[in-house]
Amino acid sequence: MPITLEKKKELVAGLEKALKDAKSVVFVKFDKLTVADNNALRRTLQKEDVGYTVAKKTLLKRALSTFGITGDAPEIPGQIAVAYSTDLLASSRGIFDFQKGHKENVAIVGGVFEGKYMSAAEMTSIATIPPLQTLRGMFVNIINSPIQRFASVLDQVAQTKG
Repeated sequence: MPITLEKKKELVAGLEKALKDAKSVVFVKFDKLTVADNNALRRTLQKEDVGYTVAKKTLLKRALSTFGITGDAPEIPGQIAVAYSTDLLASSRGIFDFQKGHKENVAIVGGVFEGKYMSAAEMTSIATIPPLQTLRGMFVNIINSPIQRFASVLDQVAQTKG
């Protein structure tokens, strides 16, 4: 049974409202995903404040056209869902982490990052960026490394003279 024009307008308005504040949007191709896996995906995304909606491709394109996104939209094959978040990395990281265990059922096919369309490879590389706390730890380690080496050298000099 086809969707009425009023229902389509309502769905587009709902997508526009959901995507309005999103800083990143991930297009997710899902195929033969069980209800249990789908619920598990939704729960893990919900913990990170990531919205997840299944949408018709034409209605999604119509909703995204109102935001003035730059670049070329990626090819969107098959059934599509949208993961969106106000956090730049949460939506792509959430889908990428779930995709590791369900490679044949879930795949990132592209997305929108900071107002620009991105390909699947670009969204996957964005998803592999470590969380902010990890990046801070890596930065502190880089700063601390020369100090540790200097202390080690001083210890060696003290041992040879003492």
